[in-house]
Amino acid sequence: MNLLTILPLAVVMVAGTQLVVAVFLASSDRPRAASLGFLVGAGLVVAAGVTAGWLLTRLVGGVAADATAVAGKVDRGPAIDLVVLALLVILAVLIWARRNRSGPPRWLGSIEHAGPPQAMRLGALLFVATPTDDLTMATVGASVARHDLPWWHLVPFVLLTVLLLALPLLALLLLGSRAARVLTRMREWAEGHAWIVNEIVIAFFALLTVLDLIRSG
Repeated sequence: MNLLTILPLAVVMVAGTQLVVAVFLASSDRPRAASLGFLVGAGLVVAAGVTAGWLLTRLVGGVAADATAVAGKVDRGPAIDLVVLALLVILAVLIWARRNRSGPPRWLGSIEHAGPPQAMRLGALLFVATPTDDLTMATVGASVARHDLPWWHLVPFVLLTVLLLALPLLALLLLGSRAARVLTRMREWAEGHAWIVNEIVIAFFALLTVLDLIRSG
């Protein structure tokens, strides 16, 4: 496993309501300030979430390794791979079950006048309260810990997640008045096709996990 392996899961983090919200904020009364607040809130939660998954996996794996050391069985990799695979299956099922949900959430109209503090809270709560994001963060943290990689390997994933969320703001900054059409297309894609991309990414990562299990067997 290397850094490039987990990066595609950043798409799963943002494709859907998260990107739709980012588009709405980029079209709000204070697009730059609100978008930056949203990115800060989201980035903090994603960093905390993957770190928690990494720490918990290392802690549980360390305890399991100590408990089996007497028998000479210290390879905790396959067990963690099975947990990761289970998380991926649950994640895929949740995304499949939500695939027919269309249209933006009703509460999006209330963020039209959002300032940085409100947008930052929204960015944090949106990722905390979304089960698919919680599962993705746990999967990423567990996968990095399973391969005994240091914490900093999580940083590129967090940065890419924030960068993807920043695409509407970047479109606004680069295109100015012409950004409206691009933002509309981003929103339509996130609402209609994001789940397909998510399932492909999850399937790819699940395949890599199965290959790890085979190699460990």
